[in-house]
Amino acid sequence: MIELYYWPTPNGQKISIMLEECGLDYEVKPVNIGAGDQFDPAFLAISPNNRMPAITDTDTGISVFDGGAILIYLAEKADSLLPREQGARFEVLQWLFWQASGLGPMAGQLSHFVNYVEQDIPYAHTRYANEYDRLLAVMDVRLRDREFIAGDYSIADVASFPWVLPYRRLGNDLDKFTNLRRWFDTLKVRPAVRTGVDVGSDWPRDEKRNEKARAMIFGQTSDTVFKAAEGQRN
Repeated sequence: MIELYYWPTPNGQKISIMLEECGLDYEVKPVNIGAGDQFDPAFLAISPNNRMPAITDTDTGISVFDGGAILIYLAEKADSLLPREQGARFEVLQWLFWQASGLGPMAGQLSHFVNYVEQDIPYAHTRYANEYDRLLAVMDVRLRDREFIAGDYSIADVASFPWVLPYRRLGNDLDKFTNLRRWFDTLKVRPAVRTGVDVGSDWPRDEKRNEKARAMIFGQTSDTVFKAAEGQRN
């Protein structure tokens, strides 16, 4: 059994999709990031970065935090969506890390300025909108001569899909990315993807309107980390 510490964001959806794709039994444990659940001492023992997602594998006793590491762990546990052969394996891993270092952070920053910042900050919005647009083009070019990002369907696709999913809300248009549009339309009808994305979709969320929740998510500093660590020690 996999215990999934989760909130319905793209980073969380990467893992719920993967669990559905692998057919692994899992139990969802909500981590309400607007309420500060990510600073609970019990959760910090699993995820010292104060972020979800995280998992605990009750079969092995192993806990893992950070989406990329979790995807690799689950792929190896299920022997699925990550090739064993070295060349093919690193083809997947480089695109997984590309998502983790580029597509996810840039889309996340764009989402912040689109959805959560009340005042208009044109430079910041343009900076991240342009980079998100560039990264979508990188995917489109990559997909010109292959069905999926690393050839066969893999954790690289699972990791990337939730960050392409909000393209319209982030002000982009997939119709100018012919190959990416084909990839996106293929993934969005996969049963496991649909089920994984829907996990927690009916949970009440008010981060956009609730000032306290926004501060809990976006207003953290080193003091937060030190205080949480003290609470964990006590």
